[in-house]
Amino acid sequence: MTRVESIRKALLDWFAGRARSFPWREHPSPYYVWVSEMMLQQTQMATVLPYFQRFVARFPDVDSLAEASVDEVLKMWEGMGYYRRAHLLHRAAQVVVEQYGGELPADEEALLALPGVGPYTAGAILSIAFGKPAPILDGNAKRVLSRLDDVTADIDRAATVRQLWARAAELVDPNRPGDFNQALMELGSLVCLPRRPRCASCPLQAHCLAYARGTQSQRPVRRSRKKTPHYDVVAGVVWHATEPERFLITQRPSDGMLAGLWEFPGGKKQDGENLEQALARELREELGIAVEVGEPLPIIKHAYSHFRITLHPFHARHVAGEPQCLQVAAWRWVSLDELHEFAFARTDQRVIAFLRAAAPRRYP
Repeated sequence: MTRVESIRKALLDWFAGRARSFPWREHPSPYYVWVSEMMLQQTQMATVLPYFQRFVARFPDVDSLAEASVDEVLKMWEGMGYYRRAHLLHRAAQVVVEQYGGELPADEEALLALPGVGPYTAGAILSIAFGKPAPILDGNAKRVLSRLDDVTADIDRAATVRQLWARAAELVDPNRPGDFNQALMELGSLVCLPRRPRCASCPLQAHCLAYARGTQSQRPVRRSRKKTPHYDVVAGVVWHATEPERFLITQRPSDGMLAGLWEFPGGKKQDGENLEQALARELREELGIAVEVGEPLPIIKHAYSHFRITLHPFHARHVAGEPQCLQVAAWRWVSLDELHEFAFARTDQRVIAFLRAAAPRRYP
């Protein structure tokens, strides 16, 4: 038995007894696999599971997803983050309905042409749903393979990524590609951990060059990262001047970060201004309104993929100007009881939680 064959057998034997049960494994339809893999990009399995179940209950197939409005899709995605994935999934569903009659194609080139589908997602769909020997390379698989072959080069360099893709293609089992790829990812998730890998219980220990050389804690190699930027951001709960139960929410533009989500209006604080001045300026620029900035709400710290923010929310009173869509897609005067109809990012959900906790107290 060759080394490649031994690795395949050891990994598949291990997976047979330790594979976790997930809906997309119990029912590996192309649609389920596609939705799950889109959700699992940059999000942990434990977080994804309830979202997946809720999402497919509302959109059980490609047709229902394609027919939904983007607002409905965002609402089902609400809280999971990286909302661009939801937009891409929705657009791709519409393409699948228009071009393929609602059935995901079993062809790599056709899959890669769909919005949001890259080599990894295409490989997962082809191998797991269609049984084709396509490789996958997610973060878990990259870590396993870098240790298996004791890769000394920066794992994020293009040349190293090509090397790992070639290795994944060499290793994938031609008879059970879906099981093999899932086993590879499962191993990275449960055993070959980023820190303190559980080498004693690893089925590939005998084949792992990093383990043999004692370098497993030094793999994968990554270049040092730049310091993450930080921004102070302001947001206003702008209460209606004559209807004290209602306040203003705005919708972000349809492109860019958090596209299409609703929020409490505001933006980044600029140098030379205090928080209250920043909020008054942002509301004037975004909506053309004047406000009286009032009491602060608890601050919120949040990290995105490439930067961190400290959000400073304030109560405010609308004093002049009819809201206009100057830098927002839409605006609404709403009450707390109506907020369930709109999709908000996680930071704004925390502001909503503060408001609910303060009820029935209202401002002003």
